[in-house]
Amino acid sequence: MIDFLKGQIAYADGECVVMEVHGVGYQVYVTNPYAWEEGEHLMLYTHQIVREDAHLLYGFPSKDERDLFRLLLEVSGIGPKAGLAMLAGGSPWELAAAIAREDVKFLTRLPGIGKKTAQRIVLDLKDKLKKRGWDKRFQSSLSSDEQSAVSAPVSPERDVIEALLSLGYNEEEAEWAVREALLSSGAESLPAEDWIKRALQISMKR
Repeated sequence: MIDFLKGQIAYADGECVVMEVHGVGYQVYVTNPYAWEEGEHLMLYTHQIVREDAHLLYGFPSKDERDLFRLLLEVSGIGPKAGLAMLAGGSPWELAAAIAREDVKFLTRLPGIGKKTAQRIVLDLKDKLKKRGWDKRFQSSLSSDEQSAVSAPVSPERDVIEALLSLGYNEEEAEWAVREALLSSGAESLPAEDWIKRALQISMKR
């Protein structure tokens, strides 16, 4: 297993860079092949995938990115291309914070990630991130607001919105119905099931 490469960028080629290490050129898939100049010296942490027809290397400028990429690959439906696209759309600590706070809306903004895939990512990785200490690992990198978001529980309001989304409502419709239910009956003090029923009743009268 190749853990990292240390050398210089020979050139960028589509989704890859070719990295020269002691006279050997390694093709490495990265999030942004044109982030470095030709001849620039650097070290990339790598993940190697061996297939029958190819040996593929994926490279990352930090160990955090490489480790999160490996975790993303453990989620059903997330392949190397999708994992790279997610890391291109957000820093490792932003992604970890979004998963920790079950922020499906943030995750679905990432390239190629639909609602079901985002929910699967949260379900599969939230506990893994916590058990492996990722909340503490990124504390120094997170802003104070992000730190609060990582540790904060999902609000009851968000639970009700997610329930409506699962029934086919879009984000705007769900947020409106939940807000109106709260204003009309103080639904925040109700059990989630009753809040959902009240929001559904209001939305049907719209």
